[in-house]
Amino acid sequence: MTDHVALARSFQPELRTRAAEIERARRIPADIATRFAKSGFYRLCVPETLGGAEASPETIVRVIESLAEADGSAAWCIMIGSTTGLVAAYMPDATARAVFAADPDIIVAGVFAPRGRAVDEGDAYRVDGRWQWGSGSPNARMIMGGCVIMRDGQPVLMPSGIPDSRMMMVPVGEAQFHDNWDTSGLCGTGSQDFSFNALSVRKDMSVGLMSDRPVDRPLYAFPVFGMLAAGIAAVTLGLARASIDELVRLAGGKTPEGHRKPLAARTRTQEDVAEAEAILRAARAFFYESIATAWDEARKGSPLSLAARRDLRLSATFAARSSVRVVDLMYNLGGGTSVYRTSPLQRHFRDVHVASQHMMIATPTMETVGRVLLGLETDVTQL
Repeated sequence: MTDHVALARSFQPELRTRAAEIERARRIPADIATRFAKSGFYRLCVPETLGGAEASPETIVRVIESLAEADGSAAWCIMIGSTTGLVAAYMPDATARAVFAADPDIIVAGVFAPRGRAVDEGDAYRVDGRWQWGSGSPNARMIMGGCVIMRDGQPVLMPSGIPDSRMMMVPVGEAQFHDNWDTSGLCGTGSQDFSFNALSVRKDMSVGLMSDRPVDRPLYAFPVFGMLAAGIAAVTLGLARASIDELVRLAGGKTPEGHRKPLAARTRTQEDVAEAEAILRAARAFFYESIATAWDEARKGSPLSLAARRDLRLSATFAARSSVRVVDLMYNLGGGTSVYRTSPLQRHFRDVHVASQHMMIATPTMETVGRVLLGLETDVTQL
């Protein structure tokens, strides 16, 4: 059985060495993406029946976290590519086999946000839209965009009253890409905008994550949005771990301007490093505990409890917030050293602040969880 976590750790030295190259290119180099694919990272969520790993959620997030300790952009692309593989469990078997089983090294990118419109034309949809955050798209062979389903000029509503949305999958050659990924952090993710312009998409090449029934296996009973949030949090946790390790390495040999003692000998450094370590370990403990609890429920075959789904999202959001705090502490301790491109601390700082802006771990999640904890009527469809 493949040890994907050990494989992820084996990439760390090379990713640290090539971090500047990845940032300059604004994408993961093709050779690294190919080796990621052959290591099975993009197939972590693909069903075993299609040749995927169908890994446990803990394995998935540990792979992502391990990669993030070396390079946030690489980890982010694996987070997006691996979780996008979940759609294989929602597709008709023949279609899923044609996409995922026929090409074991396929990379699929995608954005769930329903920023497109898909007009129902019988056997296919006519799709238009533009999406941001097409992470990993420069190396992908297929790409997906979320769309609101339209019929007779009106959105199709689900029983809950919200618009029906589905993700549409097309070959990358049919999409239009916009070279606009020029950002402060996660620079190497290639998260450019992409568009579908009046594309005809067969209905079996679309997936409704909130309406279609997936394969009856434990991984696909695990909440899709909880899995995505956990993947994002894993990136931030890896960055936080890397920032502490880098500051400890730096502190032994640096004497700040105007001080006689090395950075490591200063009381402020000792206090902040200790606090950062405690924050990180506490956040990780809650994070992995909530994943384990939810996974235990999923393996029993019954729908996950609201408490399990709530804690998944809460622990992921808290992990991301805690990671930002840890990285900020280490960045500030690094002083003037932190601002140079040669310092990993400035990259950790930029990456974690971009990663933490994702909607899956943003402030509204805390509001939703708070309402649940307070016993208030709450829309929990995306928990």
